[in-house]
Amino acid sequence: MPRVVSLHLPTWPTDRVRRNAAAPPPAEPLVTARREGSRRVLVGVDAAAAALGLRPGLTVAHAQALVPDLHVAEASPEAEGAELTRLAAWCLRYAPVVAADPPDGIWIDVTGAAHLVGGEDALLDDLVDRFGRAGIAARAAIADTPGAAWALARFGRVRRADPWDLPGVLEPLPVAALRLPPDIVDALRRLGIERIGEVLALPGAPLSRRLGLDLCRRLDQALGHVPEPIAPLVPPETIRRRIAFPEPIGAPETLARVTARLCADLCRDLEARELGVRRLDLVFGRVDGGTRAVRVATARPSRDLAHLARLLTDRLEEVDPGFGIEEAVLAATRVEPLPPGQLGVRGIDEADAPLDLGPLVDVLAARLGPARVYRQAPVESDIPERSVTRVAPLAPPTGTGWPGGLGRPVRLIDPPEPVRVTALLPDNPPAAFTWRSLRRKVVCSDGPERVLGEWWRSADEASSFRDYYRVEDERGQRYWIFRDAPSDQGGRWFLHGLFG
Repeated sequence: MPRVVSLHLPTWPTDRVRRNAAAPPPAEPLVTARREGSRRVLVGVDAAAAALGLRPGLTVAHAQALVPDLHVAEASPEAEGAELTRLAAWCLRYAPVVAADPPDGIWIDVTGAAHLVGGEDALLDDLVDRFGRAGIAARAAIADTPGAAWALARFGRVRRADPWDLPGVLEPLPVAALRLPPDIVDALRRLGIERIGEVLALPGAPLSRRLGLDLCRRLDQALGHVPEPIAPLVPPETIRRRIAFPEPIGAPETLARVTARLCADLCRDLEARELGVRRLDLVFGRVDGGTRAVRVATARPSRDLAHLARLLTDRLEEVDPGFGIEEAVLAATRVEPLPPGQLGVRGIDEADAPLDLGPLVDVLAARLGPARVYRQAPVESDIPERSVTRVAPLAPPTGTGWPGGLGRPVRLIDPPEPVRVTALLPDNPPAAFTWRSLRRKVVCSDGPERVLGEWWRSADEASSFRDYYRVEDERGQRYWIFRDAPSDQGGRWFLHGLFG
């Protein structure tokens, strides 16, 4: 099932002005205007100006009469469109199929790609947050069709439409959410039709005869009855290869052969430019106008034909050919320099060659997801749970290491779990403890090792400390237990780690 994100930039004309020039502070109203005949009319209105009652279509003279300190910038549709296309190209980080939706939107087909950033909700949050930090107001919604996603991003109260509830989500929205021309919207309102649900309740033939075919076409597109293809944006500098087929294809073995051929052609182009690929996008164009895409990434630059072809063919089972595929495009959307390397000579230098874990990491990341493939690296911190972090599997060593002789457990429990401790004296090591409803008798212990809080982080940590004990029960199992304050101050006990 396809999933499409519609990104709406409601104040894009004024946001672009604020980003590209010395602009007034955000609290001061800003508009963009263009000349229409003998008048200058507003085209873009920022949030401050909208709060004062200004809207697109007003004349500049009228707007300045209402808001004397109004800042007016000249509208530039060509520049706005060019920068919108560059923003769409940046969105290729999320999915292979992206397109600008002028004048103030972007399409992103995230079919099969949302899990790479933690799911659909996480993707929408990250998208809107990144644009907001760049000074661009944004709203985003996701649905099965571009039309439904567009409607939710601009008029909806929810931002995600489930596949089984598309009509129910669209019904309460105004008819303008169907991307209709203003004259058709006005005609529907004169008929007393304000909501999409009211349009769905009427027979389509009389509406088409009276208002034209645009209404039914837009409605069918929003509901998924008629395909609405998204023409993928490919930056001109991207290295890519394309194959068009005289007859539609769809057999899995045929798709695999086409993928191998595209990889061979692309690897030759990469070798000629001394580049290695870090991200590959394979996009199939179907006869119904839809697209299906596969994205793979590599841990380090590569142009190994067999390895790249395997990564892609392992994902071909996710591709639904529909009624047939009429073209295939393979694009290296992220590349890095990779100079030619010396070929090994069998029997001479194989033993000295470094072990290349890149192919293994790539296969695991493709099967499990990139977030699940990592290694741990040390961090300079005395707090145990802060002394380790996740890094990329093949990230270079930082030179930081853990101090020796500290006797740290092989497994940390994060967060630490509370335990009930029995001690012979209040501040003595534990004599027994209960963890997960099981009581364990301590036969030997070592400690305490005092770990102080990192005072520069917060005032609460300035006076905090932990007393850690290594204890062993009667079955020979060893544990790492700490108390967070003296017993007379109500110190609590926690289990923080397990030794091997």
